[in-house]
Amino acid sequence: MSVGELFILGFYGKVIPAWLQDFAARFGLGGVILFDYSCQTRQYDNNIASPGQVQALCAEIAALPSGPLVFIDQEGGLVRRLKDGLGFQPLPSAKDFNLLATEEKRQILAASYGELRRLGIRYNFAPVVDVDYNADNPNIGRIKRSYSADIGEVEANARLVDAAARQARIGLCLKHFPGIGGANVDSHLDFMDISDALRPEQEELFYALAPRTYGDAVLVSHAIVRQWDAGNLMTLSPVGIGRLRRRLPETLLITDDMQMQGLQKALGTQAASLQAIGAGMDMVCIGNNLFDQEQEMAAIAATVAARVADGVLDQAGIGRSIERVRKRKALLA
Repeated sequence: MSVGELFILGFYGKVIPAWLQDFAARFGLGGVILFDYSCQTRQYDNNIASPGQVQALCAEIAALPSGPLVFIDQEGGLVRRLKDGLGFQPLPSAKDFNLLATEEKRQILAASYGELRRLGIRYNFAPVVDVDYNADNPNIGRIKRSYSADIGEVEANARLVDAAARQARIGLCLKHFPGIGGANVDSHLDFMDISDALRPEQEELFYALAPRTYGDAVLVSHAIVRQWDAGNLMTLSPVGIGRLRRRLPETLLITDDMQMQGLQKALGTQAASLQAIGAGMDMVCIGNNLFDQEQEMAAIAATVAARVADGVLDQAGIGRSIERVRKRKALLA
């Protein structure tokens, strides 16, 4: 069983490292995530230098065993790995984008998503469909990642993004389930309890949009929702993920980065990855950016394979996850 299909991995630098080549050859590989900024060096010296360099790197990644998909966070504004200063298409923040005329929005999206396709990127971790319930949220409202406090405007913009992505054949991954716009902490840094901030209409927006969005994927946040599961973050919760899966039976479910501190304070990367896969997540994302665990990736995959073999992890469930990943690879080839 190719358990590497369950992983989206990041690496430092502009050359595919030997450990990642070996990982793909041994386990297969679902995807690779690209970053411009390195949290290790605190410089913009990571995977991205120019359009030509990114295009060549993406081609090399796609040629690895099992043909991994290239993922990126290209939301716009501050969360934009491809910046116009390096020759990439401009893309405003969600909040600023919402203020533009519809035709201008379409032109910006067509240029950006067409560029992603040419570069060889196949999935964008976007759009953010978190409603701006708390303008002072350090990770959403304060840095303009939400389109609006009006859920109708959020949905309308998400549909425009989908139209452009569908035309360019770029998969989209809605984020951050079940909706973290009302949070008051940043899960990169700390536990994020959204129990009192979550609204039913926000959760329902994911269910309405995901199956109609090109690529049909949802990114699950490291949030606590006490009324669903008081003991587990959503990415680790069989109850929370089961709730999502009942409504979205074929949607590709991807974790937020497993190195975020809100998760790391509860479990290390390996234990958390095993629990997330066991709870029903299809893919775990380990960016190797917040800190370097590159040399630990093979051991994590080997442990997953061993747990499948000895029956601790559900082989049929893992098989369904791998099939969902392979369907996206076929769709976006």
